[in-house]
Amino acid sequence: MRIHLATDHAGLELSAEIAGHCRTNGHDVIDHGPVSFDPLDDYPSFCINAAIGVRRDELAGVDALGIVFGGSGNGEQIAANKVEGIRAALVWNKATAALAREHNNANVCAIGARQHTTAEVLEFIDVFLTTPYPGDERHARRIAQLFEYETTGDIVGFDID
Repeated sequence: MRIHLATDHAGLELSAEIAGHCRTNGHDVIDHGPVSFDPLDDYPSFCINAAIGVRRDELAGVDALGIVFGGSGNGEQIAANKVEGIRAALVWNKATAALAREHNNANVCAIGARQHTTAEVLEFIDVFLTTPYPGDERHARRIAQLFEYETTGDIVGFDID
């Protein structure tokens, strides 16, 4: 599987460990930056580029997921979710990592690098990367509604103000 990574200065040291861990597990890793420490860097472009990479791969039929992380993971999740077709989920334990995949077919995982140990982060990532999306009808329906709203501004059959 191809893994698209992105972070900011808060996760730069962790980025190399995550990339190495993913490669050790047989994944093709694309790091969208940053490549050097800048305490004033801005995460949106890095995370958006990782999300674009995931989406392009999906549309091309390439098995891909994304991992974005920063101090809290919140901003990184928001940035990734600005890309059409991306479902980035904030993951803070193994259960949320599994549920992100099982219920939301999340294609990007966001993690707070300053909130967890490296060992915890790697556990969350392993769960996220190995949990399949079962495609239950209710979850597929809800995901389709989100994409419909994202692309049209409406959800047929529902009132959207």
